[in-house]
Amino acid sequence: MTNVTQMHRARKGEITAEMKIVATAEQLDPEFIRSEVARGRMVIPANINHKNIVPIAIGINAKCKVNANIGNSKLSSGLDEELDKLRKSIRYGADTVMDLSTGDNINVIRQAIIDHSPVPIGTVPMYQAMEEVERVEELTAAGILRVIEEQAIQGVDYMTVHCGILQRHIPMAVKRTTGIVSRGGSLMALWMQHHNAENPIYTHYDELLQICKKYDVTLSLGDSLRPGCQADASDEAQLSELEVLGELCLRAWEQDVQVMIEGPGHVPFDQIEYNIKKQIEVCHEAPFYVLGPLVTDIAPGYDHITGAIGGTMAAYHGAAMLCYVTPKEHLGLPNSEDVRNGIIAFKIAAHAGDIARNRPGARQRDDEMSRARFAFDWNRQFELSLDPDRARQYRMESLPEEMKGNCETDHCTMCGPKFCSMNISHQMIETANKG
Repeated sequence: MTNVTQMHRARKGEITAEMKIVATAEQLDPEFIRSEVARGRMVIPANINHKNIVPIAIGINAKCKVNANIGNSKLSSGLDEELDKLRKSIRYGADTVMDLSTGDNINVIRQAIIDHSPVPIGTVPMYQAMEEVERVEELTAAGILRVIEEQAIQGVDYMTVHCGILQRHIPMAVKRTTGIVSRGGSLMALWMQHHNAENPIYTHYDELLQICKKYDVTLSLGDSLRPGCQADASDEAQLSELEVLGELCLRAWEQDVQVMIEGPGHVPFDQIEYNIKKQIEVCHEAPFYVLGPLVTDIAPGYDHITGAIGGTMAAYHGAAMLCYVTPKEHLGLPNSEDVRNGIIAFKIAAHAGDIARNRPGARQRDDEMSRARFAFDWNRQFELSLDPDRARQYRMESLPEEMKGNCETDHCTMCGPKFCSMNISHQMIETANKG
């Protein structure tokens, strides 16, 4: 079988067109990108059937990326709503988008999302596999693999697969405060419990790798046993599954298949550094893709903030991509405004991590913003903002009615002209220059 993966080509010494695009975006040497992909420390999710994709790099030596989750359910949303979420995701800076649809018309919605998306698209094939049966015990390895290949043919760039949770992990999970909070992981655990058999995607892993090689699907090895609360963080179940993911990572690399490792979850602030370093050690430096992590459990409605706090620490210590959390986490299916708020919160977290890690060019935009602020160049400030629309909206709302047509003042409405420190600084500079 022909192997078309970026890793396979990198290991043959080829600098692909995708690697060249990534090198320009990351301000890195193309040969360095090739070497990182060949080593497995960087992935370029780019299914050969996703024709309009603009490739990106995910890895510890690339800028920290942000994923936005969208997708319908049987209870709400449809094609138009999901495409609106996709447009919002791209507009506000999502680097990848995962379609987590579980309701009707899954194939139609996914194809439309792929066709309209220049960013990599991820999925969780278990959701569609489950929609095609009445009960979880009816799932089969053949059925799951068929769904995976169908999605690969459509052009899905990376897939979360729940192949690290094994029978021996179930006794560890049932003792937890919140059990198994991964949807795919809980379904797989129930299947194993019912059949008294090992995880079928683990036992058929080599067949999965053959599909990935054929279309260049990047595997995102799912953390079925990620902690769902502070009390379960860094426990035996989580770390035991992580060891299996490290094993599966090496098996994928033997076939030149690109791999990311998914991570927690809900983690106390002081345990985030440990979790990142443990993953890097156990999973051989494969890119780490973390959900949040959320640093407290008591902020429903504001979990985009609790997640962004944890995400900043994770990005600083080496997480390669952050999966956003919206204000609706734990409460309901997010709408397009929730998507916007989640993305901006996590773009802040990822960017803060890039600055702290001294990524090439990471602080350039911040320095430009500082100069624009000091010059009272409001329009330039809006242009440099992560969310220009929100910045402009807040500025206009704060102005007196007679000034709304022209926001170019040398002060903001918090300080006014008399107390504006930057205005005063300009006066001091002018005086000093005269002296």
